[in-house]
Amino acid sequence: MANSLRGEVLNLYKNLLYLGREYPKGADYFRSRLKAAFLKNKDVKDPEKIKQLITRGEFVIKELEALYFLRKYRAMKQRYYSDD
Repeated sequence: MANSLRGEVLNLYKNLLYLGREYPKGADYFRSRLKAAFLKNKDVKDPEKIKQLITRGEFVIKELEALYFLRKYRAMKQRYYSDD
C-alpha cells in the first residue's frame, strides 16, 4: 500500500516540477516552494492523509494548467485582435 502511494507522490512531484518550468515568477522560485511543500509533509504516515495531499496536488496541477492556458489565450488575443 505504501509503495503505491510513494509512486503516486513521486509522479505528482515530477509533474509539478515539469509544469513549474513556465511559472510566471520563474522556475527557481517554483522549485524552491515545491520542495518546501513536499518536505513539510515528509513525515506524514497516514494513508488517508497522504491521499488527501495527493488530491490537493492534483488540484494545483489543474490550476497551473488553467493559468498557462489563460496566459496563452491572452497572448493570442493580443496578437490577433486590436484593443479598439
